[in-house]
Amino acid sequence: MLTTLIELQRLKRLERTGWTLRGLSNGTESVAAHSFGVAVTAMLMADEIEARGLEVNAERILRMALLHDWAETRVGDMPKTAADYFGADARRGAETKAFADIIRGIGAAGSVYKTLYDDYEERDSMEARLVKAADVIDLLVQAYALERAGAKGLDEFWEVAHEADFKLPAVAHEVVSEMLQSLLKARSEIAK
Repeated sequence: MLTTLIELQRLKRLERTGWTLRGLSNGTESVAAHSFGVAVTAMLMADEIEARGLEVNAERILRMALLHDWAETRVGDMPKTAADYFGADARRGAETKAFADIIRGIGAAGSVYKTLYDDYEERDSMEARLVKAADVIDLLVQAYALERAGAKGLDEFWEVAHEADFKLPAVAHEVVSEMLQSLLKARSEIAK
């Protein structure tokens, strides 16, 4: 377990590549900071969804949010554009293999983490789809914060807000849509 914990420390220093590729300075956001944002976003949305009457497995959501980017300790933070060059299957295969290697030293709990990771990658459960929505929302919250601070040239990140379909049940879809609409509205007020 200690070996895995030590390796995961790298995520605290691993820069999110998308921001670096847009000319933003080092320290803009680490993968660990992003994972924290995804976990908080997923937790808040899960609680709101439950308050509106749809049961969700919040523990599963939080675990999935925390481990969804662990593979990046070995393969780095590959931006979406990397799939254009490597192919989505090659990228996914590398990340899946890296994740398996990372959890190898964990012991019995490793199979639980593997199941959660596979679910997230395949989006088999409502919880996995909600974590993916939280992943996108956290990205947009960061983009919004950067634009408020004066960053330019981040329009491409916002495209997902207009085309997002996470295939969620009605109540969860409503919560995610409200979040996305709130972000779009807040962004539109920056320019005013």
